[in-house]
Amino acid sequence: MDSVLEEKLKAAVWTAHSLFDRGKATGSSANMSFRHNDQIYISAGGSCFGTMREEDFTAIGPDGTFGSSKKPSKEWPLHLALYEKSTEIGAVIHTHSTYSVLWSFVPSSSEHDCIPDHTPYLKMKLGSVGLIPYEKPGSEALFSVFRERVNKSDGFLLKNHGPVVPGKTIMEAFYCLEELEETARIAWELYRAGLK
Repeated sequence: MDSVLEEKLKAAVWTAHSLFDRGKATGSSANMSFRHNDQIYISAGGSCFGTMREEDFTAIGPDGTFGSSKKPSKEWPLHLALYEKSTEIGAVIHTHSTYSVLWSFVPSSSEHDCIPDHTPYLKMKLGSVGLIPYEKPGSEALFSVFRERVNKSDGFLLKNHGPVVPGKTIMEAFYCLEELEETARIAWELYRAGLK
């Protein structure tokens, strides 16, 4: 294994454990990936962020083919759509974090930027957050509507489901996801208090 790939795997494992240990990911519902050379390394289906190891990643080609005995997360097409969007994207994280999911239920005036910028940091770190209409997780209907909207926003909130956040690296995607979840928490608390 080359040293760059090893460093990316270590960063991915650290990120998975950090998110799990702080309640930002639960069970086996989250997934993440990163680009290395002409391959995408994505967490295997059914893997848990809390027990993630370097061996829990499966390499897939740009066409979605994979040769490992471990199957990739069933939501790999969401990741692939983001990698196809821009060569600048080097990593993607998807979780079911609480406040992002809660906020996805709140009606929005803009489906291309659905979270208010009560603080400047979400826009500074990530940009706009598009709301993707609900479709069953792992379904072709979800992948289709995601591909239709992938170029209209920087990060995404799947309605009733959770955030999908890209970054140049795993750590950048992690920082963006953290900022999105914190912004959603602030927005939710203000919404509950009757403030917009």
